[in-house]
Amino acid sequence: MHNKASGEGALKMACGAFYLPKRNIQKPEDAHFIYAGNMGVADGVGGWAKKGVDAGEYARQIMRNAMISIQQRHNRGVEPRKVLEAAFLSTKAKGSSTACILTLNKCGYLHAVNVGDSGFMIFRNKKLMYKSPVQQHNFNCPYQLGNHKNSDRPCSATEVKVEVVPGDIIVLGTDGLMDNMHLAWTIAELALYNSMNKYFLSPFAKASELAGKKRMGGKIDDITVAVGHILP
Repeated sequence: MHNKASGEGALKMACGAFYLPKRNIQKPEDAHFIYAGNMGVADGVGGWAKKGVDAGEYARQIMRNAMISIQQRHNRGVEPRKVLEAAFLSTKAKGSSTACILTLNKCGYLHAVNVGDSGFMIFRNKKLMYKSPVQQHNFNCPYQLGNHKNSDRPCSATEVKVEVVPGDIIVLGTDGLMDNMHLAWTIAELALYNSMNKYFLSPFAKASELAGKKRMGGKIDDITVAVGHILP
């Protein structure tokens, strides 16, 4: 669990995060960071484990390298795409992962870059105001960064800027959250319950039906959720 309050200019963002593994907490497939008004999450692709590769190592490395890049750039202002590009070039591990990095800039905008099916939501007065788009090649096959020749690159990332106001709640998560939810600990715990409920009409079940693959229930996966509260 991490808690930090920081930001640039007039607005600040108090942040917290929580992680729930689907199996072994010693080898998490998800990774995240929180640093000085910046947050990021990454979801390692589990299929690498079948090839004897630690499926979470790439995600952990790219998040660690993203935070290092932010530390180096912080006085010059954080640009999420440049952070992602620098982190990608510094990450040499086998494997692949999704990635979402966001910052609260000095102009009062949430500036984010996203690759794959991790993402974020903005809530205002208990209403969903914005949800980042999912990037998928096809159903349940998200864009993913990696060193393999077939992996996606940072140039494929979606970049957005969304204006925020004091009181807004930012929920950043990997697909274990996004696929199972319609603050940090409560959200993650509920997503975990939904993922294991075979009768739950989850967002993943709805997407499955749209893809012509009828399936009820949630999607059992590692769940990482980071929550930011915009403060004056």
